[in-house]
Amino acid sequence: MLIDAHCHLDFSQFDPDRAEVFESAKAAGVARFVVPGTTRTRWQHVLALGERGDTAVCLGLHPYFIQQHQEADIEALDQTLSKHPEVVALGECGIDGRFSDTLDAQWHYFDAQLKLAKHHSLPVVVHCVHANDKVAKRLRQLALPQAGLIHAFSGSLEQAEKFLDLGFKLGLGGAVTYERAKRLQRTVKALPDDAFVLETDSPDMPLSGYQGRRNEPCRVAQVCQIVATLRGQTEEQVARLSSHTATTLFGLPNA
Repeated sequence: MLIDAHCHLDFSQFDPDRAEVFESAKAAGVARFVVPGTTRTRWQHVLALGERGDTAVCLGLHPYFIQQHQEADIEALDQTLSKHPEVVALGECGIDGRFSDTLDAQWHYFDAQLKLAKHHSLPVVVHCVHANDKVAKRLRQLALPQAGLIHAFSGSLEQAEKFLDLGFKLGLGGAVTYERAKRLQRTVKALPDDAFVLETDSPDMPLSGYQGRRNEPCRVAQVCQIVATLRGQTEEQVARLSSHTATTLFGLPNA
């Protein structure tokens, strides 16, 4: 059994054929899906997907959409989490260093969401681009009781170990499939068996060979294949390990 631990199946790119996307993933061996929230206007779409027996959901305010967030969204998130105990994590939240002009606002919303996660005893799903060291420092300061997931990790082994020491798991996706990703591939080889989950970030972060095409959860099987090759393990081992870690992290029901 495979789990796509991070896929945005609520996005409009899937509106024409969402049911077929789920079926294609099932045919590839993907049994469960974790869908994070990005903006307040999308939360109801995410929660609706959570009514499926195979889909777990998270709610949060994504830094990429910082211009859409308002201060009232923090209180709304607090209230919505209280009303929906089925939510398995707070996220996607975090810091994207590519957008330096909005970093102050990003840190404001990230910090507020980390405090909400602590209040609700939820793990966090963290978007962290060009900010691994600073984010690790903030997470260490706050000492979250439930830790969470560093989504789409692409850093060094030293950076990975900082997050692992804090109890976080690392999301491995399309980035690891690129020949040029030598540092990340060295990191993946050295990770402990319980350190990672597999994900696609669908419809984004296409795998090598699929550039310019919509990413889909079925391709987590190809991520599994690449990770297995890098680690000298079988695909079955990697699927079992990553799915167990995702199940434990998000409190998912056993298959």
